[in-house]
Amino acid sequence: MPDPRRPATRVERDPLGAHDVPADALYGVQTARAVENFAISGLRPLPAFVDAVVRIKRAAALTHKATGRLEPRLADAIVRAADEVLGGAHRAQFVVDVYQAGAGTSHNMNVNEVLANRANELLGAERGAYAPVHPNDHVNMAQSTNDVIPTAIRVAALTELGGFALAAHGLASSFADKGGAFDHIIKAGRTHLQDAMPIRLGQEFAAWGHTVARALRRVLDAAEFLRDLGIGGTAVGTGVNAEPSYPDLMVGQLRADTKLVLRAGNDRVQLMQSMGDVAAFSGALRAFAIDLSKVASDLRLLASGPRTGFAEIVLPAVQPGSSIMPGKVNPSVPEMVNQVCFQVMGNDAAVAVASEHGQLELNVMMPVIAHNVLFSMTILANAMRALDDRCVRGIVADEAMCAHWVERSAALATALAPQIGYQRAAELAKESVRSGELIRHLAAREEVLPPAELEAALDLRRLTDIGVPGRPDGR
Repeated sequence: MPDPRRPATRVERDPLGAHDVPADALYGVQTARAVENFAISGLRPLPAFVDAVVRIKRAAALTHKATGRLEPRLADAIVRAADEVLGGAHRAQFVVDVYQAGAGTSHNMNVNEVLANRANELLGAERGAYAPVHPNDHVNMAQSTNDVIPTAIRVAALTELGGFALAAHGLASSFADKGGAFDHIIKAGRTHLQDAMPIRLGQEFAAWGHTVARALRRVLDAAEFLRDLGIGGTAVGTGVNAEPSYPDLMVGQLRADTKLVLRAGNDRVQLMQSMGDVAAFSGALRAFAIDLSKVASDLRLLASGPRTGFAEIVLPAVQPGSSIMPGKVNPSVPEMVNQVCFQVMGNDAAVAVASEHGQLELNVMMPVIAHNVLFSMTILANAMRALDDRCVRGIVADEAMCAHWVERSAALATALAPQIGYQRAAELAKESVRSGELIRHLAAREEVLPPAELEAALDLRRLTDIGVPGRPDGR
């Protein structure tokens, strides 16, 4: 008698022989083997990657229907199955661990089997029979893992790019808005974490916005190289088993489906051999993370306190900061952003090593490349949205604290150097640090300049713009 404690199974066969498959699974024997072989991380393929592979299968069915290579009713069933997945159905059927056999063959077959089984159901056949629709012969027609997966990486990244860019634009815009709101606030600048010349708080915030915008431009520039697709290269880039019209027709179908700017690659052998375009894109994400993490650290530093730090800005309180210290509020959102950025930097290191480890006609490390690039895009975009919504928009300035620190900056002696010389200004700075007397008061007491000239030279607002202090025209 069947053991009621064991899940029901069906038997399927592949070139290695018979194997049990869960009876209710849309995937088949090759996927089942991969699940057993690669119980590594518990991580599943990211939705954008699943969608991209499914879109390629859908485009292939439509292409082969148009050329007459695939019977219309079979093509239509594959397309219907693909549309169900793209609409959100059957997502639990994509089960192969991120860390799997090279190139992504297991994931490619997972998709082939799910679409074949569902297409057969739509045509009135049973799961596991693979007739009339076969996962290799029909869903994978004129394809290889070797051109499907690199194409899917590119399509998935480009599909996610719009949301990533929107998050970056929103964050940059919020920094710009704060830059305008805080432009009247003069504060101490700091270099080497030591006193430096005054700067406007608005200038700092505006600069952070420009940093995010420039970092986004680098990502968008790198993404341009992802638009060249090697689909149609099949096994080694030469296009064996694909019709000559297939690459252009596939790109046209994918372009129509995704609304992305996509191009048929000029050299499909090169696009299969090299992961350089993806590595460069990952590198741009890493550079973005470096910039974003620095901004998050700056916010934490300026908000330090509230009594023993800079305390020049106040971040929105989003949660209690300590399980032992009552009333403590931490810069929780910027702390999260730092951690996300560290992860992205690590992801890029994995992508770089994996991209270098291709041999001859193929890079077999594509599964880990795909996961890390798309994971970086996902967490960076989510972190930017949280930083924007839950932090930057709600930041307020402590104008009194900004004024307090800027007047106490020993670096204000710099403004006097053009009139009294570097050496005398250095003596004033040193005495100010020793005695605690403000540069303004010390310079007045020692009469280093006539009162009107001293006042002009120490005009804090003018010190935040280009020009020579104390000179009417700034020259």
